[in-house]
Amino acid sequence: MAGPRVKREDLRLLVGKGHVFRQCEEYIGESFAEISRLNVQDIEQAILEIRDGGLCDRGVIDTEEMLKAHGLHILEREVAPHNRTRYAVLGPELAVETGYDATAFITKPMDDRLGLLVDILGEFSRRGINLQDLRSESDIKTQKLQIYIEAEGHIHDPKMAGAIEQIENKVIGRPGHVRVLGSFPRVDMRTKYIKTFGFIGTGDMSRWFADRLENEGYRILLTGRSTELRPEEMIPQADVVVICVPISATADTVRQYGPLLAAGKALILLAGESETTLDTALAATHPDVEVMLVHNLWGPQAATMKGKNAIVVRTARSGRLCTEFETFLYKHGADIFQDSSARHDLLMGIGQKLPTVISVALAMTLDEHGITSDDIASHCTLTSSIRSWPWRGSIPEPADLRGDPRHQRRQPSDRP
Repeated sequence: MAGPRVKREDLRLLVGKGHVFRQCEEYIGESFAEISRLNVQDIEQAILEIRDGGLCDRGVIDTEEMLKAHGLHILEREVAPHNRTRYAVLGPELAVETGYDATAFITKPMDDRLGLLVDILGEFSRRGINLQDLRSESDIKTQKLQIYIEAEGHIHDPKMAGAIEQIENKVIGRPGHVRVLGSFPRVDMRTKYIKTFGFIGTGDMSRWFADRLENEGYRILLTGRSTELRPEEMIPQADVVVICVPISATADTVRQYGPLLAAGKALILLAGESETTLDTALAATHPDVEVMLVHNLWGPQAATMKGKNAIVVRTARSGRLCTEFETFLYKHGADIFQDSSARHDLLMGIGQKLPTVISVALAMTLDEHGITSDDIASHCTLTSSIRSWPWRGSIPEPADLRGDPRHQRRQPSDRP
């Protein structure tokens, strides 16, 4: 480290502060797994001893400014590229809502009990609130439990306020035991490659996704037949274009607007049919446009996507932009299943036809044994009669799919 002649293989000891070693753990493990480490409190004094003693087998890990100030030769930079430091700015007034906020609060020291932390987390989970940080430790004086939480959202958001009120009054059961430290604009520690999502289609499902993406800090552009902003104007502004229209219009929409996407952008199809739709998208877009299909199996009435099924059909052109959208689904609790185009369409076809197949099989079995509806009615309890499926009439849609045009039963003229 004393001069440019020192090489990495000459080092026998790494010197640094404890928190610096933790920040560089991955780098040290890959590059210097067999080398001992010396944790020091005073890094400047350690550097002086290394330099004055001509100890060329010692390596120091610290900031570039520190090493240059003491005339040390730098062997490698950016050894902890993902490390970030956050700073808190304290003030007497609550920060105003920005639409991309977080709230921090801490409990007073309290008695621990079985399931307390799970109950606290449940209040956020059922409201669709994500946690950024959670720490629990015992108070030094009383040895009682204290919990610190940062959650996404502003304290003025009714969902956030409701969660904290429920935790304080019901879960902990002691009013005044939760202290809100403040709400503040969120700082993204993860690298985001997407700045703007543009939607073609302004139905309820488009708005459902748009609202949640906007809460993640993305800029949202909605276009449709009734919007002043046209898709042709929106597409150059968006990093990712999302098409969410009725299934009968999806392929034509892709053919019309797919060629307008520039290389390096992405096209995500929120659609219920895969193979034909993806083939159309791959043919209609530039070879350097990412393409992926997502079939969410819930409708706009769903409060959250937690525990709901999402079928993701990636293509050879699905890259980091598509992965970022998939990460968004995962973060909000969706159960993600990876399918090929053919497998998706096969399984969806079976799932949609299964009630009909069961009804036909039951009718054939009853007919084979000469059993009539009157025979069954005469041997049913009142409860069984009420619960039995009607033989006539349409099969009702699941409650959380109503209102989503992508999940309406297709008429013969809509078949691809």
